[in-house]
Amino acid sequence: MRSGSKLGYQPLTLATLAEYSTGMTNDDRWRLIAEFLENYRWEPIDIGLSLVADEPQPTGSLEWDVFYAALAEHLTSREGKSAPQWTSNKILEKFWFPFNTRAARVDALVHSPAAFRRRGIFIAPQELQVA
Repeated sequence: MRSGSKLGYQPLTLATLAEYSTGMTNDDRWRLIAEFLENYRWEPIDIGLSLVADEPQPTGSLEWDVFYAALAEHLTSREGKSAPQWTSNKILEKFWFPFNTRAARVDALVHSPAAFRRRGIFIAPQELQVA
């Protein structure tokens, strides 16, 4: 994402992603998540970790609020770091499958990353990868 010309390129933070995605369709939200993950992938570790450090404001969807917490933990754990403190109490009481077809559910049940699974979100790892 680009902000004012004086600042040049500024990577999208998870908090900003959540703010922008509030009220979006799920397809648009996934496109924004893919953009975030692509930018995250190219940032140095310290910058990447700073992108998930701040707690997003509530989006109006408990599932998505918990998803963002799981994503922050997932990304930090891949770097061998602890999840941001704000993620610790974000858990769903009812399981959620963001991609809810029979095949996607089976794949997600078997392969969902731990940060998502422990929060009640089941998503196949390839859904979190950018080509």
